[in-house]
Amino acid sequence: MKHRSWAIYLAVGALAALVAVSHALQDHSRAVKTVPTSRKIIALTFDDGPHPQTTSPLLTVLEAKKARATFFLLGENAARYPGLVAAVAAAGQEIASHGYRHEFPNRQPREELFADLARLETLLAAVGVRPTLFRPPGGGYNDLLVADLAARGYATILWSVDPRDWERRSAASITAAVVRGAAPGGIVLLHEGDCAANTPAAVAAIIDRLRAEGYEFVTVSELLQYNENQP
Repeated sequence: MKHRSWAIYLAVGALAALVAVSHALQDHSRAVKTVPTSRKIIALTFDDGPHPQTTSPLLTVLEAKKARATFFLLGENAARYPGLVAAVAAAGQEIASHGYRHEFPNRQPREELFADLARLETLLAAVGVRPTLFRPPGGGYNDLLVADLAARGYATILWSVDPRDWERRSAASITAAVVRGAAPGGIVLLHEGDCAANTPAAVAAIIDRLRAEGYEFVTVSELLQYNENQP
């Protein structure tokens, strides 16, 4: 009975997240940088993974801290490290799309961009995931692109806090920047890879510091559910 109750809880949560994303898609011209809410919730997001140097340490930190986050995976890396993709899914973390290649999507022909999205969708289907969130590499977007992505079933997600961890900054510097910029409904941009080797240590400190201030950590889909400007 306990397992059945847990399954029902997960199903209801998944449905609520789907409804939240559908609301985000209704405003076809708007990329989401932050969610208007008075509740102290915030989303940690990781771009460019999976990566052998950072994915496992990040999952370890998130599990130890009982925190959820969103991984915007890059198709080329997902193809290279399918075991890490499976690990992210098995850990219960949210998987989203960062495209197949790290190219500015607003400079790509639509046919090429959508073909790349489809390639990543095929890879993620192997772990039972169909992404509904897209983060444009480099933040390259325009209103027409956002509308075209919405028609394909994607909400475009940007960020409100950027500690520039990809510049090989120290964990202390990354932590300070995130804590300073944190606000209810915020979306934190972090990265994976060799250039972001200090990010896992920073994430552990960020969670501790912001929890001490009363923050909860949620996925982006969960964050969208708290939009106080929508019914």
